[in-house]
Amino acid sequence: MQEAEVQSVLGQIESLDASLETAIEAYNSATARLEAVRSELRVNTRHLVIARASLKRSQRVLAARVVALYTSGEDQSTVAVLLGATSLDDFIDRVETVDRVSEQDARVLEEVTRARNEVQQRQRRLERAQATAKQLVAEQAAHRRSIEQQLVQRRRLAASIRAEIERMKAEEARRQAEEARRQAELARQARERAIQAATAPAFTPSVGSASPGGSSPDTSSSSSAPPAPSVTAPSRGGVVSIAMSYLGVPYVWGGASPSGFDCSGFVMYVFAQVGVSLPHGVAAQYGMGVPVSQSQLQPGDMVAFHGLGHNGIYIGGNQFIHAPHTGDVVKISSLTGWYAETYVGARRF
Repeated sequence: MQEAEVQSVLGQIESLDASLETAIEAYNSATARLEAVRSELRVNTRHLVIARASLKRSQRVLAARVVALYTSGEDQSTVAVLLGATSLDDFIDRVETVDRVSEQDARVLEEVTRARNEVQQRQRRLERAQATAKQLVAEQAAHRRSIEQQLVQRRRLAASIRAEIERMKAEEARRQAEEARRQAELARQARERAIQAATAPAFTPSVGSASPGGSSPDTSSSSSAPPAPSVTAPSRGGVVSIAMSYLGVPYVWGGASPSGFDCSGFVMYVFAQVGVSLPHGVAAQYGMGVPVSQSQLQPGDMVAFHGLGHNGIYIGGNQFIHAPHTGDVVKISSLTGWYAETYVGARRF
């Protein structure tokens, strides 16, 4: 494999990492929506139980009222109409069509109708939520399969490139060993020439001779050379210092704890430490906070890339900290190269 091929494989790995991040963020989004739907299911289930209990109570009251009408002999025509009902819905419809309904009967009927309608509405909401949850679970499964397939492909590519790198290292070691032997041979020849020269008449220069120009080298310039520029560490206050404490934590897709992070899980966890609640997903996080232009970036701002497929936390000095991709760890990168090319924007929370 030539160097150009090696670079091509590295490019494929980089592209695959970006694709993986997109799939992982889609998985995170589906997970968040599924949790919201399941929460709605729990609430609706509780309300449905309450509504059904209310309906049963109202039905008992209505049944008692019909019995009272029948046993008292009041308004037998109304009783006859009601007793001809074949179902609860038919019964309610018949009550609504009877002209001689008392105020008490009207209240009972209203309670039954309201309870019945709520039960039906809750039931429909539950059915919709269950269908949505089923769809989201299927989406999650599809995303998971896609991620796992891409991970296999990435591992295969990485393994091939590692093998090639090891081969190139071995070749470089052999080249260096050959160069060392060549240098040793040159040194041996030089020693032989020196020995030969030592047997020849020596030339002795006159006392007091000076080097050409009659002056010694000027070393004063070294003391006046400007000092090397110092590198100042980025701000470690607040969010940045917390983020820095997780340097080296391994990347785990779907991860959102110090045992392993993916990109948005890392951002979510760090900001949670300062009381900022964020969802698990780059797109959802990017929809929050205040937009910040790239020229106004400050340490602690969230920066996003690759069509909202990746993000991290800006730490100053044109650098940011993030959980890059599978096989890597939380680390600091520069806003250059691929990150500059795929930069989307920033948010301040």
